[in-house]
Amino acid sequence: MLANERQGRNKIHPQKFALWAACASIMMMFAAFTSAYIVRQAAGNWLEFRLPDIFFYNTATILLSSLALQGAYQAFKAGKAAWYKGLMVLTFFLGLAFVVLQYEGWQALTRIGVFLQTNPSGSFIYVISGVHAAHVLGGVGALVVAMMHAFLLPFKATPRRKLRFELVLTYWHFVGFLWLYLLGFFVLTGS
Repeated sequence: MLANERQGRNKIHPQKFALWAACASIMMMFAAFTSAYIVRQAAGNWLEFRLPDIFFYNTATILLSSLALQGAYQAFKAGKAAWYKGLMVLTFFLGLAFVVLQYEGWQALTRIGVFLQTNPSGSFIYVISGVHAAHVLGGVGALVVAMMHAFLLPFKATPRRKLRFELVLTYWHFVGFLWLYLLGFFVLTGS
């Protein structure tokens, strides 16, 4: 019986496992995008340009949102309902700001003559950052559900609500990490 108890404690929750599997598949998709980028860049006819600064502001926004959501989680566990709710709302608005700044980044690209269909280098930037923005919007949707739980349900840190929050938190941190990877990739490859 002791072995069964130990085995039960070492198992990962099925929803956490599913989320990690989904994150792994998303990461593989972006690895494929960046691999294709490298292969196409080596083929020639590649327009080199400096990424507009707005993409770096984006990075600060998504990092702040990740810190805010981590703070909301800590407040949730500590029973500090006001901080929990306030930081959830802050995370939501920072997530939306990231997407708006991403759009502004695309506008900045067009102002420097990098269009979606002009050159493969620009196309890759638009597609990769656009697919990432879509994943951030998915995270914003999850945040909306989490905020509904925060504001509509009585505050109670039950194991089920903690698990749901951890799932949202994990995904949000993942899209933040993914953006850091993508931005670093763009900078290192000299987009």
